[in-house]
Amino acid sequence: MAGLREAALSGPRPRPLRDFGSTFDVIAEIKPRSPSEGSFPTHDPVAIADDYQRGGAAMLSVLTEPSEFGGSLDSLGQVAAGSEIPVMAKDFLVDPFQVFEARLAGADGVLVIARILSDQVMADIIGSATELGMFALAEAFDGDDLRRLATAVEGTANVLIGVNCRDLDSLDIVPERHQELADHLPAGVVAVAESAIRRPDDVERVAGFGYRAVLVGSALMKHDDPSRLVRRMVGAGRRAVAVTA
Repeated sequence: MAGLREAALSGPRPRPLRDFGSTFDVIAEIKPRSPSEGSFPTHDPVAIADDYQRGGAAMLSVLTEPSEFGGSLDSLGQVAAGSEIPVMAKDFLVDPFQVFEARLAGADGVLVIARILSDQVMADIIGSATELGMFALAEAFDGDDLRRLATAVEGTANVLIGVNCRDLDSLDIVPERHQELADHLPAGVVAVAESAIRRPDDVERVAGFGYRAVLVGSALMKHDDPSRLVRRMVGAGRRAVAVTA
């Protein structure tokens, strides 16, 4: 792992988040398939990334998990090579060496899922990302996850907090979870709503709860004009934020 770490540290710096979430932003996801939706019709990750960027996405999420989602670090590398916006590697990370692998493939950030990690491993993964100048999207499903994350990210820069309303055990969607946890989100951290975001009115709803970004995957992968859907979602979120400001 020492060699991976040194190689990652000696490479180019990651793309910065800049003002991500200062108004409202969309993280647009690329994945060949999902356990709940099956395979998607379009499989050219670079073409999909271009569509998302034309629509105004502020970040790209690329599935790198191979068995359930058909992803790979190669696909991430292809996307990152031509991207003008930050690219996140989305996988079930369980060891810091995966952070170094993701960075060497071109990732600017990683997903960190509280539900599958001990406090120590979670801290080690976030620490590795921070050392490399990467961001982390730290994901919670329930109040206990959120409390653990709040402790893990305290005083750490470049961390976003995500609330995923999909139960990783059952794969059931619990849309109410976004609202239930909204009042418990850590102050001063950009909150991202994940799952159950299919239409602009879903974006408007979670923006009203205080989220300042959404991560959208399946709805975009299935849409015949993903660029237009991204544009409409960004607009819906920013209008909602302007109304509540």
